Amino acid sequence: YIGGSLALQGHKVVFIEKPETAEELSRRGLRLQVDQEKRILASPEMSGSLQAALMKGPFDLALFAVKSYDTQSAVEALTPFADRLPPVLSFQNGVENEALIASVLGPEKVIAGTVTSAIGRRATGDIVLERLRGIGIAGDHPLSISLAGALNEAGLNARLYANAADMKWSKMLTNLLANASSAILDMTPSEIFNHPGLFRLEIRQLREALRVMHALNIHIVDLPGTPVRMLAFGVQGLPPQVLRPLMKNAVGGGRGGKMPSFFIDLRERKGRSEVDYLNGAVVRFGEQAGVPTPANRLLNETLLALTDGRLPLDTFRRQPEKLLKRLQSK
Repeated sequence: YIGGSLALQGHKVVFIEKPETAEELSRRGLRLQVDQEKRILASPEMSGSLQAALMKGPFDLALFAVKSYDTQSAVEALTPFADRLPPVLSFQNGVENEALIASVLGPEKVIAGTVTSAIGRRATGDIVLERLRGIGIAGDHPLSISLAGALNEAGLNARLYANAADMKWSKMLTNLLANASSAILDMTPSEIFNHPGLFRLEIRQLREALRVMHALNIHIVDLPGTPVRMLAFGVQGLPPQVLRPLMKNAVGGGRGGKMPSFFIDLRERKGRSEVDYLNGAVVRFGEQAGVPTPANRLLNETLLALTDGRLPLDTFRRQPEKLLKRLQSK
């Protein structure tokens, strides 16, 4: 979506894909649907490896958009080319990826980013923008201003943020909503919020995350098209009978009708989950700050056990009381 939008605006963009995918997309092009308008990038520049892509440079920027559980292996692949790589803009969910990338490239070559727009994929290279919200960019890099300008020219609604941690943690709050619980229980977000006990679990995990943020002096900021401060205010202050329908509508609309990403990864039996980079991160930073995080720990440990096969996939399927009992026993 981002690369295609930039390429259609006239920027030189080279995509790195698996060799067979790169060959296919070179042949048939990329399709991008925005506001019912179908845009086609007929001859995208594709490379089957980082080494081959770098031969087509020089480049001003690299867009880094792998899943958080692939960051380590991706960084290892980057290491031999560290001196040839331009600054990297990381759009990943979670709050620990940028430090890992910086450990190889150096902090001066890493820019934190977030994507709040809802994007769907019909097939490889066939992308639909389901809801435009925008992109957050950390504003502390020499490229940040010109980068935001290029993204805005491409219609991506970019906004600069003075503090990268504020931006990344605020995004993570939105990623926590009805994500792990939906995967564990095989229930839709609407079903999660309709159940009083599960709704309390959702609120509890968010309050834990907010307490960790407070302990670390990390501030809540609104993201493009996403009123995170209102979410935090509601979680901390509104009565459940008012908050529950608001959150149900916000989460349902925010995901563009899709099931949460944790659910998709689990049901596709990928053997990996980003839960440890979201709920697990809340637990790890909570331990550092001395903030208890039992709800996040439960969700993280349970989903990891389902993911790696220590628990059968249907252990908690549509059994919310069984999961809630597990929390009470901790």
